[in-house]
Amino acid sequence: MTRTVLVTGVSRHIGARVASVLATDPDISRVIGVDTVPPSSPPLPSLTRDGGGSLGRTEFVRVDLRSPDIAQVIAAADIDTVVHMSLVSAPSRSTGRALMKEHNVIGTMQLLGACQRSATVRRVVVRSTTAVYGSSPKDPAVFDEDVEPHDGPGHGYAKDAAEVEGYVRGFARRRPDVTVSMLRFANFMGPGVDSPVTRYFAQPVLPTVFGFDPRLQFIHEDDAVEVLRRMATEDHPGTYNVAGAGVLLLSQCVRRAGRFSLPLPSPAFRVLGEMARSAGLVEFSPEQLRLMSHGRAVDPAKLAAELGWKPKFTTAAAFDDFLHSRGLGAVLT
Repeated sequence: MTRTVLVTGVSRHIGARVASVLATDPDISRVIGVDTVPPSSPPLPSLTRDGGGSLGRTEFVRVDLRSPDIAQVIAAADIDTVVHMSLVSAPSRSTGRALMKEHNVIGTMQLLGACQRSATVRRVVVRSTTAVYGSSPKDPAVFDEDVEPHDGPGHGYAKDAAEVEGYVRGFARRRPDVTVSMLRFANFMGPGVDSPVTRYFAQPVLPTVFGFDPRLQFIHEDDAVEVLRRMATEDHPGTYNVAGAGVLLLSQCVRRAGRFSLPLPSPAFRVLGEMARSAGLVEFSPEQLRLMSHGRAVDPAKLAAELGWKPKFTTAAAFDDFLHSRGLGAVLT
């Protein structure tokens, strides 16, 4: 039985929602949320004078995962379940890529080291991403969890996630008594999601790579939270793709959003991405360029079979809900 849960990354939207949902479970006695900065908006509350906060029964503790302090939190609270949500998908303008990598990789190593030394941890759930498959013209039509990418990620968030997965697999081998679940999420989509992908589709004109119309997949934030809730309260060891049913072509997304596309040669797209990134507008990273060229699709059948459950939102429905929440929609004839 899950009794005390630690959720990392609770200052961000999905992490905060997961902590909030777990805190409503009467079978869970305590939920502790950790992050480097305090949550600034619901569903988590403001801080108390001693640096802790709560929404209902959720408590907040300010911890930098790169420090050994996380081990003290796990030991002091007798944590039995860890939900690791704190991977950063894009560098901030103030901190840059180097700090992002330290947070993602070094922070995960410290967290797993603390879990390995703990006598109470019995379940670890890690948020990963389908970006670990990369995007290449040699890719299969659909990735399942056992397919190795032809051209794996070599930079950015995707590379961090691939390294994190390696450390997670090593932890699982060293602690076979711990149930380890690794979830490869498609891009989050929904009313509360703020990401490089949602910011891209909110632009009035959408640059695209000339000659390409990639397939995209999304997972609605409600379905993502439900998957994480189940994994945190049940034993489902293994690696799972998490995505809404179906795919959307980028051209279909552009039409649904009522936007104009601006096809550009690949070098021009890259230059525009660098300009937009330096201006803090949209994150056109090299991995984003590859995704916008070659796309990516994964098979979530393994997750559906394991849980006996499927996401309520298809890829198209998740995207439409995001558009509706932003007041966007097909207005072009």
